[in-house]
Amino acid sequence: MLVTLVPLFDEYMVIRAYSLFTQKSNFFLQPSLLGTGQLDGAGRVDGLEVIQNMGIETLSNVNEVFVPVNNLSLFSDLRDQCDAPPNHLVLLIDHDVKPEPMYLERIQELKDMGYRFGMRRLLVHEFQAYTEILKMMDFVFLNHKKVDLQKATIYFSKLFPHIRICAVEVDDSASYEKLKTTTSCKLFEGNFYQLPVTSGQKEVSPLKVNYIELLNIVNQDDFDLTKAADIIGRDPALTISLLRMVNNMAVLSEITSIRHAAAMLGQKELKKWITTAVMKELCADKPNEITRLTMLRAKFMENLAKPFEMAMLSQEMFILGLFSVLDVILDQNMEEALKLVRLPKSVNEALLYKSGKYAQVYEFMLNYEKGNWQEVSRQMILNDIGLNRIYQAYTDALIWYRKLILGK
Repeated sequence: MLVTLVPLFDEYMVIRAYSLFTQKSNFFLQPSLLGTGQLDGAGRVDGLEVIQNMGIETLSNVNEVFVPVNNLSLFSDLRDQCDAPPNHLVLLIDHDVKPEPMYLERIQELKDMGYRFGMRRLLVHEFQAYTEILKMMDFVFLNHKKVDLQKATIYFSKLFPHIRICAVEVDDSASYEKLKTTTSCKLFEGNFYQLPVTSGQKEVSPLKVNYIELLNIVNQDDFDLTKAADIIGRDPALTISLLRMVNNMAVLSEITSIRHAAAMLGQKELKKWITTAVMKELCADKPNEITRLTMLRAKFMENLAKPFEMAMLSQEMFILGLFSVLDVILDQNMEEALKLVRLPKSVNEALLYKSGKYAQVYEFMLNYEKGNWQEVSRQMILNDIGLNRIYQAYTDALIWYRKLILGK
């Protein structure tokens, strides 16, 4: 199975929900799935399996997790597939679930159990025909490129005032700003949050310069532990984090200085800690999803190294994923942002030009992140990679992130 998480934001750029995008089989091994794919895993709800395997907390502390169901899996035993509280889940249906008695009765039955519902892929000319289903919906997903959301929000506020509208395919900040001020949309889905704010570009803040200097030191082949320790000492948050971690390790000895703490860790572990800790600090003034995106990309890229027969290069692939949103973090275009850090040439080539030895895996990761299953499937066939290996690589990255952030 293939699965990816897509975030939804509110008007304050705070993440409020995730949508699970899943695909059970490889498109190119089963061409019939190139259509609607509605029979894919028909007897089960794939998103519920993912939540059950990883735990609801892996998906962050959000209000809702949207899980797609089709007209067949709607009738499966949801409680048997996942023991997550129903009030955390929103079952996402589309127009294959018809406004007919058997569907209406099943939706009501599930709502009585505590599940909520959302409607997606509904076009304007279908609104009236689906009135009876819309009366039962808690959310509706509308594509702002296909539907005039200003008119739609007026329509829904009059006929279905209980429904929260989610705008999808919001792929630039200008669209996001316009929609949140001219419509009553409550959630926004798209790539708008991944774009750097380069207009009126300012100098990188001194604090971020400090972090970048630290990253440059540890990215050297044989870096100086004392230099790294001295830079850590300039930042209280990093100092406290380092001392807390090392004190937990050093049961029998007292840590007397930051340099002592750095020496206790050694080059390998200090570099690993600095890389993740510093990137979290660099993302501190960004939407919380940027931190998650940065870390997940890094670990997912590292995990993809083995399936793509590049296991010896896994650490560079981790760095590639980690720095893939450096332009967003620094609010500069990628070319300018990369001038500030010392990265391997092959990493720069992938980030700037999508060329070089890492380009294919980087493109694969980006397509996977967007749920572009047709292209993902094609790459898996070309590289003779099975679904389970990719599924494991992604879910392992999710679990790693949970442990990194939640400590469990």
